[in-house]
Amino acid sequence: MKTWFYAGALTLVALEVLRVYFIMPMPGSQQYDTLGIAYFLHRTRWLARGLTALAMIAGARASWRGSRVLTTLAALLTAGVVYVVNAEMSADRMFLQPTHVVMATAAENQVDLDRIVVGVERDGEARAYPIQFIGYHHQVRDQLGGHAIIATYCTVCRTGRVFQPVVGGQEDDLRLVGMDHFNAMFEDASTGTWWRQANGEAVIGPLAGALLPEVPSNQLTLRRWLALHPASLVMQADPVFADAYAQMSGYEGGKGGSLTGRALDAWAEKAWVVGVSVGDDSCAYDWGALTEQRVLRDVVGGVPVAVILAADNASFVVFQVPTSETTVAIQGDALVVAGVPYSFAGTAEDGQSSALKPIPASQEFWHSWRTFHPGTRRF
Repeated sequence: MKTWFYAGALTLVALEVLRVYFIMPMPGSQQYDTLGIAYFLHRTRWLARGLTALAMIAGARASWRGSRVLTTLAALLTAGVVYVVNAEMSADRMFLQPTHVVMATAAENQVDLDRIVVGVERDGEARAYPIQFIGYHHQVRDQLGGHAIIATYCTVCRTGRVFQPVVGGQEDDLRLVGMDHFNAMFEDASTGTWWRQANGEAVIGPLAGALLPEVPSNQLTLRRWLALHPASLVMQADPVFADAYAQMSGYEGGKGGSLTGRALDAWAEKAWVVGVSVGDDSCAYDWGALTEQRVLRDVVGGVPVAVILAADNASFVVFQVPTSETTVAIQGDALVVAGVPYSFAGTAEDGQSSALKPIPASQEFWHSWRTFHPGTRRF
């Protein structure tokens, strides 16, 4: 009967380790389509724990009689692995939520104005979330225009997105559960469905194929965001996570390890691109080329677009322009379209010309954009 004890312990350890391995950025874990296995292990974890515990209990007496030392060591090792996997390696334990989200006005703001933020505006209200903060937390829950929102960021994909946490028509709680193909995933509390951060898609579970409502956002420096939205509130640092934020201080500029650092070679896995998608057509624009030229012109999904980088080398916008022949230029810190100066919000400064229509776009690592837009073109 002692075989039952050791078999139960070994099986429990293996299942706990594999459950984390398939949804964390470990060697070989993110390159293959193992999401189904990961989800099955996650959803059946309590059943597996119960059965293996019963096996260990059934063989414990015989094992104890055979060797008290080995039995004790096996029990301690099993308990240690279960603890580490669930308390230390669980995604939502590694990246905690802020204890209290503090939003400040421009006058009260303590965040460096050159920091890059994910900014959102809705119904006259605006919010800015520094990447340095939300990159650690992965998601921050807030309110905008009377609706709950979550500002999300995945540092391994370099994807910032804002969603409404609405699942099945109702507000829900989403927790960071791990990642798939290097992109963060969230699990909703009501159905246990897993949702991909890069596009808000439910990738596995009862609601697979559904989408979280996305709130359009921009990635700009805080200085530029406040120039466009002076009444915006800005997320402030939570002092509890000062050390974590400090470790993120160089991320915006491309500093980091093999998972989060920038590659300077165009079209390398970790090269920066701006991704644009219109209808069934999508295209990626090399960040280095954009830095050199400031304005890249293209037609995506039949829509003439201009990808524009500000003089700060960090703030970018994409607008639909009247025609593929319309002149678009950066003059100093101003955007000029067909001879008319525009703000980076797309508003004509002459007070007469029509506003430019913004096109959703995101800065990402090339491997991320390519993975989630498999038919994309390279500009």
